[in-house]
Amino acid sequence: MTDLHAAARRCLDAIDPAEKLRLTHETWQAFLAGELRADPDSPPPEPIGAPGRPAKPRLVNARQVPQRGLGSAEGRAALVHAVAHIEFNAINLAWDAVYRYRDKPADYYRDWASCAHDEARHFAMLSARLAELGHAYGDFDAHDGLWAMAEKTAAHDTARMALVPRVLEARGLDVTPGMIERLRKLGDQRTVAILEVILREEVAHVAAGTRWYRHCCERDGVDPIDTFFVLLRDYMGATLRGPFNRPARLEAGFLEEELDRLAALSPMPG
Repeated sequence: MTDLHAAARRCLDAIDPAEKLRLTHETWQAFLAGELRADPDSPPPEPIGAPGRPAKPRLVNARQVPQRGLGSAEGRAALVHAVAHIEFNAINLAWDAVYRYRDKPADYYRDWASCAHDEARHFAMLSARLAELGHAYGDFDAHDGLWAMAEKTAAHDTARMALVPRVLEARGLDVTPGMIERLRKLGDQRTVAILEVILREEVAHVAAGTRWYRHCCERDGVDPIDTFFVLLRDYMGATLRGPFNRPARLEAGFLEEELDRLAALSPMPG
């Protein structure tokens, strides 16, 4: 196989997590070696549907995912599971960005294939930590908010780049420092070390979203700041929950004006 789009689809369709990770790393290495390229003659993408994923975790409404305190091993396992589920979704999101959107610059495909590779590594670290806590991926219920937004934005690359990496995934930049602090106070240095790696690397993933969102806006001749807030309103409503991790978001390419406007929309101070 030499077609990157087809290879991305194969990763996307893999159901077993171990197989998805194996294919992801294999595809990234083949891409780096120059064995895969975005083939202009590749068949057009199929309409978006559910990605390959195991029967568990059971997917429920976000409000139905039970909240557990971090003071117990079960609560810490539930937290690790929730982050693992986000990372598993992020593998699929990155490969869908490679598979679905055609005629992009080579750096676009490199960025998202690299993100998939990183997210697979994150999922593997979290799965190992879950095992140490006596659990496995699928043991707790989860929600499908990330992939639901992928489906809503499938036909609109500008909206996808704006709302998945720069809103939903960027939320991790906001909440992870607080999780790290709470876990550090509880003495859970193993989980802290994993979350610190993820937080550091997720900045680059959100930055990729920023870079290609602005590329789409430049292509279409629209203002990136105003367009971001129009898309936010149209797809997600008028508000976005804060507070926002301004230093991390600035590092990921957000502008001060964007962050000020986000803070003004938020029911919590940004």
